[in-house]
Amino acid sequence: MDQVKIGRFIQTARKEQKLTQKEVAEQLSISDKTVSKWETGNGMPDVSLMLPLCSILKISVNELLSGERLDEAQYYKRAEENMMALMNEKKEAKVKIVLSSMVVLIALLACVTIVLIAGLAEFEIWVRVLLIAIAVVIIGIAVAVACVLDRDAGVFECTHCGERFIPDMKSYVMAPHTLTRRRLKCPKCGVKSYCKKRLSK
Repeated sequence: MDQVKIGRFIQTARKEQKLTQKEVAEQLSISDKTVSKWETGNGMPDVSLMLPLCSILKISVNELLSGERLDEAQYYKRAEENMMALMNEKKEAKVKIVLSSMVVLIALLACVTIVLIAGLAEFEIWVRVLLIAIAVVIIGIAVAVACVLDRDAGVFECTHCGERFIPDMKSYVMAPHTLTRRRLKCPKCGVKSYCKKRLSK
């Protein structure tokens, strides 16, 4: 989906309704910065906001996702295309999350096996040290790969302003986290909060 095109369309539809960004934001209980972000193509409305936004702008969700007014002939074709694009985006994000988990699991199994061999088999000290060093390198590489895959699987949403962003690697790795949230600093509003992981951008 073309976020810039969708953003321009949101702006056009808002102006047609003679509404300001602030008025739209108030009706949706979000900040006007979030509406501005949508209109500049730097983000998309959350799925939970799409229907209310479309109601305010007097457009359909299909038109919103297409970034233009649709006649009846175009409507059904675009509906299928938009649905497939959303599904593919989420599917790709889920695949990355599963891959990151598998990489860590396989690496852990390999490391445990190497450490057991180093501890139980008859080797000289330097060979044992070498095997343990190899295990540490394997787990380090696996964690790095898993972090890259997981970070790029979707985006994080600021709980304060609704901005969706992908953090830099250092912030991602160092941030305290739960399974679905990480404490990150929003690049838009500057507030640090437990940002929720979203699979779609």
